[in-house]
Amino acid sequence: MEVQALQEVEKLALKKVAIFRQSKSRYLARAALASMFIGFGVIVAFKTGNPFYMEHSPFAYPIAAITFGAAIILIAYGGGDLFTGNTFYYTFAALRKKMSWPQVIRMWIFSYIGNIIGAAAFALLIYTTGLFNDHSVNGFLLSVAEKKTLASTSELFFRGILCNWLVCLAFFLPMSMKGDGAKMFAMVFFVYCFFISGYEHSIANMCTFAISMVLDDPQSVTFAGVIHNLIPVTLGNLIGGGIMMGWMYYYANRPFFEKPL
Repeated sequence: MEVQALQEVEKLALKKVAIFRQSKSRYLARAALASMFIGFGVIVAFKTGNPFYMEHSPFAYPIAAITFGAAIILIAYGGGDLFTGNTFYYTFAALRKKMSWPQVIRMWIFSYIGNIIGAAAFALLIYTTGLFNDHSVNGFLLSVAEKKTLASTSELFFRGILCNWLVCLAFFLPMSMKGDGAKMFAMVFFVYCFFISGYEHSIANMCTFAISMVLDDPQSVTFAGVIHNLIPVTLGNLIGGGIMMGWMYYYANRPFFEKPL
């Protein structure tokens, strides 16, 4: 049963609450760190996929999807506080009456702001390296970033739901596994599934957009395009993590919660 993993979810949520109460600046720093880890995944994915993209190869997305899995390993083992995961953790803890809803909303806001800070800081670091200045290197990233701003609001919303449902599963299911090898394989596999499916992850998009915007290229996305994408994707991620994961697992396992976990 998944009850043991849900116990870990609750413990993790309460650990985050303790950090937030102790120091909001440290909580923000952890959130910034998480989006920087996502940034590493974005860079690796588009760097490895770009040669295939330049040759119009169908392997561009599969190769990028495999290498993007580095991001979830960094977050799971390197620490950090990701808004998308928190939609699941905090919702479940609130339904279990271990957190208040005002506290949940406040911590969601802080983690989202921290993720934005981290994405912007990472993009500036990448800009200073000069590694993405040439179009022969950044073409894949710029193309994907532009397409993300052109999709309709409803499409982005539902892609956001499916994305965070799958990404939260990538963190949740390995909690009941033994052995780091099995956990990492499961994480990378589920992240591969979300990436290759074309779903939308608000924090990964933040990093992709931020890197695109600091590059001196006419194909770079606009601020209006970024907002058009991030609002429906963030709302979709919130439902995917909060409803499809937090509420669904609480409701499905409610009989097991009659006794304290």
